[in-house]
Amino acid sequence: MTKNILLKFAKKGINLSPDAYLKVMKSDNPINFASDLIVKLKSSDFKPVDLISVSGKTIDEITGNETLQSGDDTSESKKESPKKEDAIKPKSKLDTSKDKEKTSSSEGIIKMEDSEKIEDANVEFKRNQEKINVEYDFEVIQDSSNKSYTSGEIGDLIAYFQSRYEKLSKILKQRPDLKMTTKVADIEDGQTTLNLILMVKEIRSTKNGHRFVEFEDDTGSISILFSNKNEELFAEAEKLVKDEVVGVIANKDNDFVIANQLIYPGVSRIQEKEMDFGIVFLSDVHIGSLTFLEDAFQKFIDWINCEYGNEEQRKIAEDIKYLIIAGDIVDGIGVYPNQDKELSIKDIRQQYDEAARFLGNIRSDIKIIITPGNHDASRLAEPQPAVPEEYAKSLYKLNNVEFVSNPAVVSLDGINVLIYHGESFNELPMAIKGLSYEKNELMMEELLRKRHLAPIYGERTPLASELEDYLVIEHVPDIFHTGHIHINSYKKFNGIHMINSGTFQTQTDYQKIKNIEPTPAQVPVIHKGQYKLFRFID
Repeated sequence: MTKNILLKFAKKGINLSPDAYLKVMKSDNPINFASDLIVKLKSSDFKPVDLISVSGKTIDEITGNETLQSGDDTSESKKESPKKEDAIKPKSKLDTSKDKEKTSSSEGIIKMEDSEKIEDANVEFKRNQEKINVEYDFEVIQDSSNKSYTSGEIGDLIAYFQSRYEKLSKILKQRPDLKMTTKVADIEDGQTTLNLILMVKEIRSTKNGHRFVEFEDDTGSISILFSNKNEELFAEAEKLVKDEVVGVIANKDNDFVIANQLIYPGVSRIQEKEMDFGIVFLSDVHIGSLTFLEDAFQKFIDWINCEYGNEEQRKIAEDIKYLIIAGDIVDGIGVYPNQDKELSIKDIRQQYDEAARFLGNIRSDIKIIITPGNHDASRLAEPQPAVPEEYAKSLYKLNNVEFVSNPAVVSLDGINVLIYHGESFNELPMAIKGLSYEKNELMMEELLRKRHLAPIYGERTPLASELEDYLVIEHVPDIFHTGHIHINSYKKFNGIHMINSGTFQTQTDYQKIKNIEPTPAQVPVIHKGQYKLFRFID
């Protein structure tokens, strides 16, 4: 019955949020209720974007029923400060049995409150007034914008973890020690040496300070001891987090298994490619916020147009061919409680109009690539589809602007750039000793070692249980670009440029509470293979 109901909605272009799905399933007759609801939704004044995802509150309003059943918690108050709800994990994430239980999923609601409709802004764009004589070798290698669908059921969650396990297993099997591995269910009684590819299930410490890790694969579970007497191995084990996939080589003595080696998927050193052009990296511009540094951003626009800076700086600007914005180009609406008090523009569409006014006056021979962040008009759960045209019509009118998902991989004249806004940076410092916002390049390095952008499922980072895990780093990039934490950083790791592009917003009240010092108006550039940093504020 569940499959039939979900198909009914999917065929009509309607996606249900988890709380809406529960309301349908808890009705007296779910099939009839679903049919009636579809008619009402399609006959109402909804646009396609409004039907992804339909919330429980919308169902209550459509049906005139505030509470479908007692005990059904569908409160929308969490939209004030969106957080991922605790996900219900199956007993085994890789279990292939047909379990009919249901699980919550934070796939998706657009976090902005619906703003009033406005007339299309009549904005003159410098970009649209000039002919473009530049040829771009531009290709989108990875974009999940039109590939995202999940019902929030337990079967989807299992498929999601199977996809993660299979993708990372393929990477790990390229390591010599893991070309021949054993499944947990195939371990023989007399076998003493184990070569395994496993997913972390639980981590705990013993009273003597050792570390016990419960792992699993798609056949079963196994507990492995990491002894603190092996200091180097123990230090590596301290970096393990739940739900990541690693290789383990261990000794087995009856039912007791002791680790000898821990193998992360990792990245091999790449050969650096020649480039005769420049790429500019931005994120967290936060247009629409009272703390947006408009003057500094205008200086940046003037520089990229070769109208600001000294002779050397202008020559670098002349070589710029691409501009990447890794999320949070606007401040958004309703992202956190009382945000309206900190906004200079209180309409999401007008915020994007203002962004278009700035970007539309960048010279026309620069291609701009835009991904969403947690403040943008895209769903909160990752992977985030590209910012929809419904909210950013003015930006969509710009020539040579490309909208892609978060994360995304693009090829810029043969230079592969992995773009990720960086929501998982919120939890990595709490999970791994030695990581911090101030040293976010170390977090980027750790994600490359793990070959996953958000390995921990069900905690602070909202992840959608898609049928495929799009956050696995399947291909090693030439450049890894992130944002989110408002602190600029750079490091070269195994030939990969790792860049966090900082912000164009001064310190927020939240950052003051957390004692986070942003580095505003600092713009990183890769110019002909070399890292440069430009400052547009005194």
